[in-house]
Amino acid sequence: MLPFCGGPLYHAPYHRKPRGGPPNLPEEYLIRLSLCCGREGCRRRTLPLSVLFWGRRVYWGVVIIVVTALRQQRLEGFCARKIFELFGATRLTLLRWSSYFREIFPQSKIWQLLRSRWMPPVTPESIPLAVLERLGLARGDPQATLLRCLCLLVLGTF
Repeated sequence: MLPFCGGPLYHAPYHRKPRGGPPNLPEEYLIRLSLCCGREGCRRRTLPLSVLFWGRRVYWGVVIIVVTALRQQRLEGFCARKIFELFGATRLTLLRWSSYFREIFPQSKIWQLLRSRWMPPVTPESIPLAVLERLGLARGDPQATLLRCLCLLVLGTF
């Protein structure tokens, strides 16, 4: 059931051209799963949660997390120019992502459930870098930590 009118759900995937990743990814990584209402006259779409795509953004979810965390470490050499060279994210995009994690994400239902997991608390200014660090970024496999972070911040679960 869709949250709009209660009609039946149909599978309606579509191709995305996500930014920030390598150009030679397999086809299945370029498809955004989507659902649409089967009721005549409605046909509205809804997007299930995804760790590949963060909502309707055009960058990969992993790129958003990595780039924002790198930007939070800018004293160690990750300036906006270097991030643009690596991922194609402009200064304006970086400012939007930083603003999102500082102002919008802390108000989300997921963060309201997660924020009590850590002591001392994770401040909005330190999301996502502090979450990565608390999940063990320095201790183990950075890829596994990044996946755990995505699952946590997008789905609210490990």
